Amino acid sequence: MVLAMESEKKAQSSQGVQVISRAAEILRVLKNDNSGLSLGQIAERVQLPRSTVQRIVNALLSERLVMSSSAEGGLRLGSEIQSLAAAGRVNMTELVHPVLTDLAKRTKETVDLAVFRDEHMVFLDQVVGTHRLRTVSAVGEVFPMTDTANGKAALSLFEDDRVAAIASRELKFGGESQRPLSDFLREIEDIRKTGIAWDLDEHTQGISAAGFAFQDPVGLTYAISVPVPSHRFSAQKERLAEQLAEARTAVLKLV
Repeated sequence: MVLAMESEKKAQSSQGVQVISRAAEILRVLKNDNSGLSLGQIAERVQLPRSTVQRIVNALLSERLVMSSSAEGGLRLGSEIQSLAAAGRVNMTELVHPVLTDLAKRTKETVDLAVFRDEHMVFLDQVVGTHRLRTVSAVGEVFPMTDTANGKAALSLFEDDRVAAIASRELKFGGESQRPLSDFLREIEDIRKTGIAWDLDEHTQGISAAGFAFQDPVGLTYAISVPVPSHRFSAQKERLAEQLAEARTAVLKLV
């Protein structure tokens, strides 16, 4: 009798986990196409019987995790999803600040955190280096995309058409020194391979920088960069790339 009860409890537990897994898969399908899907379309994409999808969707509707998107019965993510996402949103500045601090300690250079916003990089946080001659930028300062290490790193995470659109708008203001878009796109491809972007006296004469980018769970794009006076940059370029790669690994574990 006891064995039978334990077996029944295990079976119920397994079924509960399966239902949660299936519900999560349905929510992911709606996330990827949030214009509205029918029950039949959802069933096809999650490869489950329509009747099973109907039962799970009914439960999700009652919890406001799913809502009707049209009179025709289309379904999309519900308002409760937005509330849960807002409640679970992480303060990225606080989360990665220890990584910035550790990187600044190891390099003795200033380390910056920036976020992609309105087709620019906006500085959010900074840990100042310990060298007497060091680079410092104000939190809240806005930087371009195509001649900064953090901007290039962020662009490397975007689709090609978006990169081209943003870059072409910036590059056209280069005057006689305007860089060909094709040349810039080749650099972005190199950054995608290595994970590290470079600014070699491009944005500010006398300052070079290296950086990497990452995205948070809701899709915001951030970059961590290390600006260095150019006269000592080349001597530590290779080591700096290694230290940034280690910092990138640490950040990806956090996000």
